[in-house]
Amino acid sequence: MPNIKSAKKRVLVGEVRNARNKADKSELKTVLKKFDAAVAGGDRKEAESAYKVAVKTVDKAAAKGLIHKNNAAHKKSSIDTKLASM
Repeated sequence: MPNIKSAKKRVLVGEVRNARNKADKSELKTVLKKFDAAVAGGDRKEAESAYKVAVKTVDKAAAKGLIHKNNAAHKKSSIDTKLASM
């Protein structure tokens, strides 16, 4: 445990950011799973709406630094391909 006041604050701030990042990553995974389920279900309209949400969420995650921009591009390319193959 840190003794210096600023170090104690950094520990607390780190815990808050860790929790926020964990929640955001979980949300990203959930959105991608919903898109995959919509594609598997075969409903084109539902898949397109899930696609829009998924792309927006992936872009936000990349902008926040949650995932690397190349990882975001890879994920978006993957969901593009899945949607096109329907």
